[in-house]
Amino acid sequence: MQTATFHWISSFLEAQAAELGAATNTQLAYGRDLKDFDSYLARKNSDFSSAGRDLVENYLVYCDAQGLAKSTRARRLSAIKQLYRFAFEEGLRTDNPAIQISGPGQDKRLPKILNEDEVDRLLSAAEASGRNLTDQLRNTCLMQLLYATGMRVTELVSLPISSTRGDPRLLLITGKGGKERMVPLSPPARDALAAWLEQRDKMDEDDRLKKKPVSRFLFPSRGKTGYLTRHRFYLLIKEFAVAAGVDPAKVTPHTLRHAFATHLLANGADLRAIQTMLGHADVATTEIYTHVLEERLSELVLERHPLAETKKRAEKTKSSSDEN
Repeated sequence: MQTATFHWISSFLEAQAAELGAATNTQLAYGRDLKDFDSYLARKNSDFSSAGRDLVENYLVYCDAQGLAKSTRARRLSAIKQLYRFAFEEGLRTDNPAIQISGPGQDKRLPKILNEDEVDRLLSAAEASGRNLTDQLRNTCLMQLLYATGMRVTELVSLPISSTRGDPRLLLITGKGGKERMVPLSPPARDALAAWLEQRDKMDEDDRLKKKPVSRFLFPSRGKTGYLTRHRFYLLIKEFAVAAGVDPAKVTPHTLRHAFATHLLANGADLRAIQTMLGHADVATTEIYTHVLEERLSELVLERHPLAETKKRAEKTKSSSDEN
């Protein structure tokens, strides 16, 4: 495997683990699928960076000819589509050759959604977490900013402190491909940011007195990146879930991004505005949240509508009669 190919796959799998909480078995399966696709491309004198839609489709035909099960072919296409979406967002490619390719009978998965009460409990858990006041202020700021802006986790942890100065009502975010966007901050997020900035300034002053270099990041770390890693934040958010009594399987940095969008939409926000705040290039990507909302409303009607309650009582009465 060429160095460039290895970099694509390893970076993609790292992002899957950090942002979506992909299980180890899922990562291993995706890794095998992408290596197989890479081998096919090599035989066609191509690679991830140059393959077009025709080669992706030809690969799927090749998989079908091998007699692979529909579920296996669907998983391989899913791995390829997610790889190219990641590559497009990271600026590795200027296009996504797999975006319009339909899978073999796949159903579009709706994202896991946290309700507003669960988010409130997570925010409260973040406020109380940590070994000291510095940890608590940092954790509170991390969670408040994530829920208030819907940032991608990489955008959050790598925020330069300079982007948070000035008008606290708006936050300048540099997204994929270096594209910048302005996102409004809620009052709780502004308060959390102000408290953390005050603490950060004290930390910087201490470093200057000790003649240590001052970090340019809002959430500094001693690691090689200089800022809190995606993986560390993923572990933190799981700790908050346990402390808040929220199922940890439901909680990842990405589900907070989903919660941001869905809760805004449920409270009447415009889809185009949500698209801008999320940094989606295409509104079609944002439209998934309308399906989530429709599904939740349908469940609400089925569970709460008076006719549904009448039907439940009738079924309960019939069941009692049958038992007697």
